[in-house]
Amino acid sequence: MTYFVGRMEELLALAADPNAWAALATLVVMEVVLGIDNLIFISILTNKLAAEKRSYARRVGIGLAVILRLGLLSGVAYVVQLTTPLFSLFGQGFSWRDLILIAGGLFLIYKATSEIHDQVAVDEEKEGDAAAGTIVSATVTAVIGQILVLDLVFSLDSIITAVGMTDDIPIMVIAVLVAVSLMLAAADPLGRFIGNNPTIVMLALGFLLMIGVTLIADGMGFHIPKGYIYAAMAFSALIEGLNMMARRAQRKRRPLRKRPR
Repeated sequence: MTYFVGRMEELLALAADPNAWAALATLVVMEVVLGIDNLIFISILTNKLAAEKRSYARRVGIGLAVILRLGLLSGVAYVVQLTTPLFSLFGQGFSWRDLILIAGGLFLIYKATSEIHDQVAVDEEKEGDAAAGTIVSATVTAVIGQILVLDLVFSLDSIITAVGMTDDIPIMVIAVLVAVSLMLAAADPLGRFIGNNPTIVMLALGFLLMIGVTLIADGMGFHIPKGYIYAAMAFSALIEGLNMMARRAQRKRRPLRKRPR
């Protein structure tokens, strides 16, 4: 009972602290921004499933992200130790975090490259594969397994970044829950938008390639400010949005050019 009362007093003290609210707002924004990478990856993978299974796979994938992040928060003292160098190579120290980031970056580059190949493969090649029976449709289990791998990488990076901003676990937990709730709300609309616009798929895959390279560089000690990455992504998305508007305007003008004889 004494422990419970003490915890309640701590929470009330945090609620009355303006600095705590500022830290919470900052962490929520950071979690949402870092979650964009994960959400794009989830949307692209789940769009390979049958239409009736996509929403379920997205919810499971995002739910796994919640479990992983809350689990990492519960062992935050151990997570911080993952940044301790294990060995040195060519004068550069490597920790568990670095190795996980490098492995995650390689996996992300491999998946993005494979998806790009599927998108640009000529129709004759695809028809030949279909005739030979070599095309394998994605399964829910396989997709969720791949999502889980990237969830681990993104969750670890997110929690380590959060630990560097605040020491209050309740603030971190609330930030994670708020960010994941927003991801759940945006998952299906984003998935449908990406699925209905092939050029957006290619742009998203390009983003994932860039993020994979960034993860590898970070793991090898070359820190690339994420602000540059997200600014490039936002600019590319803006240009693609203008292209979509231009294509839509062209389709509307075509019937007007056809005059009856």
